[in-house]
Amino acid sequence: MVVWDVLETVMDPEVPALSVVDLGIVRDVEVDADGAVTVSITPTYSGCPAMQVIQDDIIAALRAGGWPNVHVRTVYAPAWSTDWIRPEGLRKLEAYGIAPPARSAVAEPLISLRRREQSVACPYCGSRETAMRSEFGPTACKALMYCRGCEQPFELFKAI
Repeated sequence: MVVWDVLETVMDPEVPALSVVDLGIVRDVEVDADGAVTVSITPTYSGCPAMQVIQDDIIAALRAGGWPNVHVRTVYAPAWSTDWIRPEGLRKLEAYGIAPPARSAVAEPLISLRRREQSVACPYCGSRETAMRSEFGPTACKALMYCRGCEQPFELFKAI
């Protein structure tokens, strides 16, 4: 088994439908001549409370997979973006009941002075007749939404 295969089994503690690879936070993997593994990760938010758990889970999974010498390095630049979530990860989010973030458009400015209304499809029924109930969800990376079609509340993974 290769290191990347093991990392695919390490799930995000806040969104357990996604592996750390699906989420795009694993930036690089290096294995030196002695077999020591260094995994570089980027937090989704600079103050993400799950990063220590993720680091510990990566180390434990790789040690269990046969790599006793594991280091995790946190890399902050460039900053993580929801565009780094793999297409399979976006599908997994939706199947889990969380609306995936929209892809950023290259032509858009980096900083917008006003918030755009976002058309979000309900992960349960597909309706775009949805409304944001709160920009603040159970974690910093999610907002609370409501579907007028099926009357189901759901979470939106915020695009950054």
